[in-house]
Amino acid sequence: MNLDSSHSPRQALLQSLSQIHTTPMGDERIKRNLRLLDCDVVAYCKEKIASPKCEITQQGKNYYCRIDDIVITVNSFSFTIITAHINKQA
Repeated sequence: MNLDSSHSPRQALLQSLSQIHTTPMGDERIKRNLRLLDCDVVAYCKEKIASPKCEITQQGKNYYCRIDDIVITVNSFSFTIITAHINKQA
């Protein structure tokens, strides 16, 4: 991991965008949670994360990427997309 503490969570995650991936179980969980059919989950999430509208914060070991009505959770060490879900907050 090559993160400089002077970088914002957004800068740090965007610099590592090419490393973002998920597991087969994560892929299925994200498809189910976001009601996605046949799509490349990683590409979908990377597109959302890269959007200027995406708000990226870091809490502990995870990045939380909020855009539109979804939250994508990415592990800050392995860059694994852990889950994504529809934000139920009003």
